[in-house]
Amino acid sequence: MDILYGRNPVLEALRAARPARKLVIAEGVRDDTRLTEIRDRARALAIPVESAPRRRLDDIAHTEHHQGVAGYFHARPPLRLETLIDQARDPALMLVLDGIQDPQNLGAIARTAEACGVDAIVLARRRAASVTPAAAKASAGATEHVPLTTVANLAQALDKIAEARIWRVALDAGARMRYDQFNYRQPVALVVGAEGEGVRPLTRRHCDATVSLPMTGRVESLNAGASAAVLLYEVLRQRGFAPR
Repeated sequence: MDILYGRNPVLEALRAARPARKLVIAEGVRDDTRLTEIRDRARALAIPVESAPRRRLDDIAHTEHHQGVAGYFHARPPLRLETLIDQARDPALMLVLDGIQDPQNLGAIARTAEACGVDAIVLARRRAASVTPAAAKASAGATEHVPLTTVANLAQALDKIAEARIWRVALDAGARMRYDQFNYRQPVALVVGAEGEGVRPLTRRHCDATVSLPMTGRVESLNAGASAAVLLYEVLRQRGFAPR
């Protein structure tokens, strides 16, 4: 079971028709259009809805920031990288995350990726954040719609992506090429690393190109979520913001 909390994550899981054992809604919670839709969709899907004191919601979610709703959802079946590559649209747009450890950053990146029509997000299994309830909450439910896969070896995953004739482009502060000088009209997999460390040298060696974001202020870098957003929207700009 996956425990999701927050109105957007629970609602998006229901919109995606994800099976659930039950929902729990806090007593006396103020209704809005999202909560009304949550109740309606739960009823249509025959998912029990239980009313409980807010303190119980705090215990279920392990946080007070649950907005009065939580749900026990069945875990989604794992997705294989090969399947996601085969299902990618033309031109492909994939996102590879190297060592992103902050669930809030992962959630923010997933939200932007879904908005930009990313075909798949590839995550490392070790030393990286997984799609936790906190990440789902930060994504505003986007993790229910953008395909994600977890791989044991990121370098091998990048090799498989290359075999599908998808360009691997890493964001690297030391790169000479500016991020908007690369041709993203072709199939691409964007590789974004963690704050501070960035894309690891081994991962970078399995990429075809590196690009950088110009920094004209005093801070050395943007956080991973902001960097990924800049890169993704540059891809969309070059592609004429065509619907994905």
